[in-house]
Amino acid sequence: MEKFTNLIDVAVRSQFSDIHIASGHPLVFRQNGKIQFDNRLIWTAREVDTLVEKMLNDYRLAVLRVRHSVDFALSVKNHRIRVNVFNTSRGLSLAVRLLSGKIPGIDDLNLHPSIKDFTQLKSGLILICGPTGSGKTTSIAGLVKHINQTMTAHVITLEDPIEYRFRSDQSFVEQRELGAHFPSYERGLLDVLREDPDIIVVGELRETEAMRLTLDAAESGHLIIASMHAADVPECLYRFCNSFPLEVQSLTRFQLSTTLKAVMAQHLQYSPKHGFRIPLLSILRTNSAVAGLIRDNKFFQLETVMQMNFSKGMATFAQYQTDYLDRREDFKTPAWSLAPVSASEDAPYYESPLVNPEPLALCPDGLTKPVQRPPSPARKRPDASSAAPSDKQKESDPKTLEPEKKGYYYIEDSGSLQDVIDGLKNGNLTD
Repeated sequence: MEKFTNLIDVAVRSQFSDIHIASGHPLVFRQNGKIQFDNRLIWTAREVDTLVEKMLNDYRLAVLRVRHSVDFALSVKNHRIRVNVFNTSRGLSLAVRLLSGKIPGIDDLNLHPSIKDFTQLKSGLILICGPTGSGKTTSIAGLVKHINQTMTAHVITLEDPIEYRFRSDQSFVEQRELGAHFPSYERGLLDVLREDPDIIVVGELRETEAMRLTLDAAESGHLIIASMHAADVPECLYRFCNSFPLEVQSLTRFQLSTTLKAVMAQHLQYSPKHGFRIPLLSILRTNSAVAGLIRDNKFFQLETVMQMNFSKGMATFAQYQTDYLDRREDFKTPAWSLAPVSASEDAPYYESPLVNPEPLALCPDGLTKPVQRPPSPARKRPDASSAAPSDKQKESDPKTLEPEKKGYYYIEDSGSLQDVIDGLKNGNLTD
């Protein structure tokens, strides 16, 4: 592990964005978007296995054995990293993404200052899109940091995995990680509406059901910030709508036209003049014309609307380059990201012993689906005719502390209302 921690320390100081470790292969790293090799550092298969074993807890190790890959994030020497461990012909390999030590602000990321307006919205959907490695998660972290510093709100994030850990400042920020804190985005989105949120952050929209629930949450008066893999704004909206079955796509476009507030697509491009990568943005903000084009399935015309509304905070990639990036000189260097996060800034992390990882025996479909517990039979709540418990039993049994009631059935913690209904149908229960 010491070899790995020293490597992370060197990588941060050298401004690597990614590291790849494969057994029997020279170290691979990405700097300024380009893959490079270092033949001086080669890991053996045993070293890689030992490193992975030390990194993973029991749950993540179970995921790796079932799925042959696992995602997680952790802190190494107060530097945050995101790791994907996966099985290959060489054995286990690691893809390590280096995250900034400190949570970046919007100005730190050289983003257009107008996107701070996104955080002032009270409800609706904001989509952040771009290819892999374009900085979507970091941009969302910048938005959440701005919210946390300037607004009083309850922010709940659903992430895979948690990359930046937030301490509550002006806002109350709670973070949940896929697999560790909720079994699926579908379950997480159903739960979050019962948790009194003002702002919901969804790490990535991939599944149709998660997209549907995201639209429903936006319609119910919450502000949703979510990311998607798409090259540009029209492709993002096209992919969103066409993820649904054909018979409901018209309804989906109508729903999207009423809830969508903004879409930001971003790429990272290397600037030889400055010596580091700068985000290139394309921004769409919803107005009546945009809503009409979405309803009419005319996504190809959105570029024209964006070109005509640069003064209103919209822009195409080409327009953003010529009218903003080429005229700006005061770009911030990525040096701010090199400083490790201090103990006072890092949010605490705690795993409750009351929440244990589910055993693989309860995962017949693997770990890609929520755990299906076997139903337990419902039973009728004891009434006054039952034998009266002793005083000592009354004190220790929480059920006896409740006022006695009749005419309903007691449901076990692991049971459900459906168990009661099935019991009544089968004649196992009587009034």
